[in-house]
Order: sequence, then C-alpha cells, then structure tokens
Amino acid sequence: MLINMKFVSIFLRLQWRKLFHLIIIFCTTTLLLSSCALNSSPQNQSRLIQAILSDPKTFNAVLSQESPNIFGLTYEGLIIENPLTGEIEPALAESWTISEDKLSIIFTLKNDLKWSDGEPLTVDDVIFSYNQLYLNEEIPTNARDSLRIGQSKALPIVEKVNDLQVKFIIPEPFAPFLESTGLSILPKHILEEKVTTKGANGKPLFLSFWGVDTPPDQLIVNGAYKLKNYATSQRLIFTKNPYYWQKDNENNQLPYIEEVVWEIVESTDTSILQFRSGGLDSITVSPEYFSLLKREENRGNFTIHNGGAAYGTTFISFNLNQGSRDGKPLVDPIKSKWFNNVNFRKAIAYSINRERMINNIYRGLGEAQNSPISVQSPFYDPTIIGYDYEPELAKKILLQEGFKYDQEGRLLDSENNEVRFTLLTNAGNRIRESLGSQIKQDLSQIGITVDFTPIAFNVLVDKLSNSLDWEAHILGFTGGNEPNGGANLWFPDGNLHVFNQKPQPGRPPIQGRIIADWEAKIGNLYIEGAKELDLEKRKKIYGQTQQLANEYLPLIYLVNPYSLAAVRNRIEGVEYSALGGAFWNLERLKIK
Repeated sequence: MLINMKFVSIFLRLQWRKLFHLIIIFCTTTLLLSSCALNSSPQNQSRLIQAILSDPKTFNAVLSQESPNIFGLTYEGLIIENPLTGEIEPALAESWTISEDKLSIIFTLKNDLKWSDGEPLTVDDVIFSYNQLYLNEEIPTNARDSLRIGQSKALPIVEKVNDLQVKFIIPEPFAPFLESTGLSILPKHILEEKVTTKGANGKPLFLSFWGVDTPPDQLIVNGAYKLKNYATSQRLIFTKNPYYWQKDNENNQLPYIEEVVWEIVESTDTSILQFRSGGLDSITVSPEYFSLLKREENRGNFTIHNGGAAYGTTFISFNLNQGSRDGKPLVDPIKSKWFNNVNFRKAIAYSINRERMINNIYRGLGEAQNSPISVQSPFYDPTIIGYDYEPELAKKILLQEGFKYDQEGRLLDSENNEVRFTLLTNAGNRIRESLGSQIKQDLSQIGITVDFTPIAFNVLVDKLSNSLDWEAHILGFTGGNEPNGGANLWFPDGNLHVFNQKPQPGRPPIQGRIIADWEAKIGNLYIEGAKELDLEKRKKIYGQTQQLANEYLPLIYLVNPYSLAAVRNRIEGVEYSALGGAFWNLERLKIK
C-alpha cells in the first residue's frame, strides 16, 4: 500500500495505464497449493484473462480516484510515454510543436479519429475535455493538479487553432508539461449536456454520470477496448473497439486480441490457484514465491519476466518538524534534537543492514536504494554513494556527537536521556512490517531501543497529514522517469513534505517551524529543474538534489525490489518493463 491515493498528484492517462498494468498481473500471497496441477491456458484463443482485487468504483475517467479502473483500456490522450525508452510518443495527436519561447504547444490531431459509436473525434472534444472537465472548478478531479505549472500552480489556457490543431499556453517554461497532456479525451457529444445541466443540488449532472451501474453500451470510448459486460463481484469483459485508430504495418486493425477479461478475485489465495491451474494468463511474482514458481515455468508454460529495479521508493524517516501547535511541541524536544542532528541520521543509516534485508526479506531479488529518483530514470545519478552496513562507524559517529553508553550498553544522549523512539508503518503490509522488525533489531546493536508499532493505514495518514504526531515511520512512494512527479515531497510547502510537514488547509497553525538551508535548496532546485528544458542541464540539476538528499538524509532509503511477473508463453510480443509491466503494448500483443 502506498501512502494514499489522494496524495498522488499525477492522474494522467498514462498513469492510469501504468496502474492497470501493475494491478492486473498481481499476486502476493501465501502459497498453500504446491501440488496444484498445471493445466493449459484458457481455451478461448483470442481472450486474455487477468485478475483484479476489487470492483471498479466508477466508469467516469475524470472523477476516478481509485484503482483498479478501466481507463487504461478504454481511453487515450494526446500523448503516451513509452515505458521502454521513456520517450513521449504520439497517441491521438499526430505531432506537436513547441514555441521558441517554450510557452505554448500546438498539437495536431490524427485524421479520421472516431469514437466507439462511430462519431468523429475532433479538436472540439479536446477543448471540451480540458476546458469544461479538467480545468472546470465545478468538477472535482485530481487530474487538475497534474496541469498546474511550477510554483505558482497556474493552470494552462487551452485554445482551438483550427479543425485539427489545439494550443496549450503556459505562463512559464515547464519541462514536465508535455507529459501532462496524456489525460483521457472524452466525448463532447455525450457529456457536454451533463456538464452544463445542473441537478436539484445545483451541481452538474456530470458528477453522477457514468457510474458503475451504467449499461456498458452507453459508455463511449476512444481506446483499444470498450466494456462489453460487467457482473458485480464477478468479472468485467472488454471487447475490441471497432473504430480504434491504430493499425499494424500491414494495415490490419488493432488490437489483435478480441477480448480481455478481468476476473474479480478478492482472495489472493484463490488467484494463485487460478494462475497455477491455467485459469489466469499473468500474475506478479513476489520474492517469497519466486523459487517455487521458477521451478514450474516449463510445466506451467509461462515465463517469469524481470524488469530490474522497480520504480518507487521505500524509506525510513524522522519527524524533523521543530514547530509547536497550541504551545505544545509536535515532537518531544529531547528527541527532536536527536532527529535534527544530521550525524545522528547518518549513524542510523550506517546501522541498517540493507544486504540482510535483500537476502532475507526480498530473497535476493532486490538492490540497495540510495536515491529518491528511480534507478531506471534517465535523471538518476549513478555517482551516489550510499551508506553500507557499518555499525562500528555508527557508534563512533554517535560518540563524537556527545552520545554515550551506560553499563547495559544502552545509548544515552549528553543529558543522560535514553535514545528510544517509536517507529510506525501501515499494518498489513508484510514487507514493511518485516523491514521494521529488522530495523528494530539492527538499531538494538548500537544501543537504540525502537518501539516498532504497525498501525491502521488511515490512522497513519492522519498522523502524517493532520496531527503531525509521530517520531519515525517507514513508507513508500510511487515513481516514474520524470523527477517533477516527486516535487511535492521536496517543496518545503508541498503536501507530501512528510519529514517537515506544514499544516494542511483547515488545520490549526504551527508556530516555530524551521526550514533548513539544505531543505530550501532542494526545493529551489526542483523549481529550477522544471523550468530548464535542456535534458543534460536538467540531469545536472536533479543530480544536485540527489546529492543533497544523500548528504542530509531526510529520508533513509532502504531496498528496491525487482519488478517480476509471470506471463503465459502463448502471449506473443511481451516487452516487459518495470515502468509499464507486461501489457503496456496490449493492442499489439497476440495469442498463439
């Protein structure tokens, strides 16, 4: 579980597709069925069968906040990111031109685009989708934040140029903006009336339109597939969109696969049974079950794909907020003094045995993580030198900082206070619970007592966002190639600046919150990096942010697991990647 879906600031169409790929091939489970028979794959040779954990919450792409959702199959935007190359590629757009002053982009649409009902898809649909949906303050959509520009958070102006071209105007150069134009384009001829017509509550009818009770034939889409059938708590069946724009090199209509079925399997034990008996075509491979499934590859007629280090981060962090609320310090001043000592944080980093985490928790299927930027991103700085396991060096650092040991080997500060703190994580996340247990053991070796306490996720979120009543935690964030996707973590006033969080809107103010020089410097570099359009210069800027994060350790990074998935060999054309999964190019996959 990641920190919270409401914190995810980029709800682009390409992000929906990524979420789809991550979810449909899932399974981390207890493998009780080691003698399960391995039969042939599903009999329908033009049907791909996958599993999702729960029912979708809406069929309205603009209002969606959750996963799983159907939109990676049913909608496309102007552009899409190629997960193999990291390049931005045309989708509904044929091409685009960026002005010399870098303040506008003109997109030219492909010719003869159509909706699934046969109606033309035009520039008017693009204008409608942005101006009347994503930029409309009456429509509560998380996608709007992905369109905000720089520190000012200004929104773009979207204008029609002619029948094939649309212009986006932004107030300042902003390198990540092109990626933000991947939002799903929706049909004006179906939805405009629902936006302009208000219900009895004075709100647009659009807000209750295209719920999960909508008959599938009323959902008008532009993606490779359209919904054919939805049986609550059972399955979703998608069929080819006959008007989809993509064709292969021989002018054959794509996609090749006729149907995609999502079985709703809430029990992961059941899903592993279905995969191993041939009922599912793909599944994620958790480290604990890699060896067993690897032995079954030939008999099961599947291949385990390894995409290398997964995108995203896992870390331990201390509460560095030195402020007070209503006269009461957010953090015990004694502990706050430890936490805000960078050498204390370095000693903690040297005391964590990440190699043992890799071997015992991840079964060797991972690597040490040293940077907030994913190792597969072009912006990753390979010169970063992490913190190896050196407990004796940690003790030396602590002694130099005035800490000392009592006769029982407990670490005390210079005022004879025992060094002890509470470490939180979200209960039920087995990996994080295992990481916390090991950290507790590792730090005991240098005399520190850790009270490791997994708690309910919503309680944890409240502590991090509202009460700010916490000492240390283990969390994780999603990741991608574009560093600006993590800017809210590094802006001192960002909503995800968890290690020194400002008050959220509507919460009581905080007095005495201090922003460190290095903290402000990282935030300013993220602003500078977003404004810079030259790739090599951007790399240098984000390299500085990584070096500062590694030097001052507001977050102590732990381990990156490998991205692993098992896919039936009858599926041809799989080009697996950690960013896109096995099905990022689903429209071009074939079943033999």
